Amino acid sequence: MWEDVPAGHLHLRIKRPPSAEDLLDEAEFADDERLPYWAEVWPSGRVLCGVLSEMHLAGRSVIELGAGIGTGAMVAAMRGARALSTDWYEAAVDFSRWNARNLDLDMDACVMDWRHPPAEVLARAPYDLVVGADILYEARNGEALGLLIPALCGPATEVIIADPRRPDARAFVEGMQSAGWGYDREDLPVPGRIDETGAIVHVHRFRPPPLKHNEPVVI
Repeated sequence: MWEDVPAGHLHLRIKRPPSAEDLLDEAEFADDERLPYWAEVWPSGRVLCGVLSEMHLAGRSVIELGAGIGTGAMVAAMRGARALSTDWYEAAVDFSRWNARNLDLDMDACVMDWRHPPAEVLARAPYDLVVGADILYEARNGEALGLLIPALCGPATEVIIADPRRPDARAFVEGMQSAGWGYDREDLPVPGRIDETGAIVHVHRFRPPPLKHNEPVVI
């Protein structure tokens, strides 16, 4: 199905599966409780798109984590960034590549397990901007991101995570702050459809600590 995604002043029309439930795989869930969240454009993803649409990104390197269909990376590419969309699901990456081609965007995409990131992703580091939307929905995600994000960052990298006030986001934020990362938060309204997570999304922004940007963060 086609979906128009709010993205500030930009127009983003993408194709996605009509139903995430139709993609459920019992074997994958039994293995690691994997669910096809990627097939939806969640409220936090729409907020992230709006944030990126207002940023000056021309020539900057941007990586989106847990990107699903990759709307954040697509908006970054529309703003002139060298964007990389990453997700755990190969099908999500396939959709992100198809949509990027359909929109005539210069955007890369690849499969990535946060605990075992591909060498080619790490080789591109440091990135100018690391982003994600609604990726802190489980405690284990925060633990994995605490190890991965420092490896993607340099002294001037900015990290932006849009989150719909998930309970497990607090431990991640506190862990980053304890490790010396600069932090601020902006609360933004959800454009378009509102789900059970509410009408407000927290946009967390982090800056690496001086001289310690590549040290893992214990969550």
